Amino acid sequence: MVKVGVIGLQGDVSEHIEASKRALENLGVTGEVIWLRKPEQLEGISAIIIPGGESTTISRLMVKNGLLEPVKKLGEEGLPIMGTCAGLIMLSKDVIGATPEQRFLELLDAKVNRNAYGRQVDSFEAPIKLAFSDEPFPGVFIRAPRIVELLSDKVKPIAWLGDRVVGVEQDNLIGLEFHPELTDDTRVHEYFLKKAL
Repeated sequence: MVKVGVIGLQGDVSEHIEASKRALENLGVTGEVIWLRKPEQLEGISAIIIPGGESTTISRLMVKNGLLEPVKKLGEEGLPIMGTCAGLIMLSKDVIGATPEQRFLELLDAKVNRNAYGRQVDSFEAPIKLAFSDEPFPGVFIRAPRIVELLSDKVKPIAWLGDRVVGVEQDNLIGLEFHPELTDDTRVHEYFLKKAL
C-alpha cells in the first residue's frame, strides 16, 4: 500500500492531501495520505510532498520538528519528493534571496529566485505545457519562486509557461513553481505518485 506524507507545518496542506487521494483513486491504487508533522511518521512512507506556503516558516519548522535531516536523507536514498512553490525552494541547492538562518534540503540541482514574482497581488493563472501530457495544465502561480538555472544535466524540464521552464524533474524529485493542488486536475500528482508505485 502506498503511503504519501504531505509535510503539514504550514501552507496548503489539505489541498495536497485531497489532490493526492484523488490521484491515487484515478490510478486505481490503494493508499493513504497523511498530514506529516513528526519524524516518527516517516516510517513506511512511500512519497513526500512539500507544499507551498512560506519557505522561511517551513524551513524553521522542519528544523524545529526534526524533519529536515531525515527527509533529506530519504531524498538522497531515492524516496520520491515533490515540492511546489515554497516546496521547490526547500528542495533546491541554490536559493537567491534566502535569509542567513534558512536551511534547505539541497537535493535538487537548481537555482531558484525566492520571490521572483513579487507580492500576493502578482499571482496569476496561465496554461502550462507538460512534458508528459498533450493537454495544457491550469497553472496557478502565487508569489511563486522562479527557476533561474539548472545546475546539472540530471535535471530535466517537465513544465513550461511559454518558453520558460516552470517545473523540473531529477530522478526521484519534482520541483514546481506552480500549485497543481489548487486545481481539479490531478495529472501532475498522478505523474509524481507513479514514482512511488
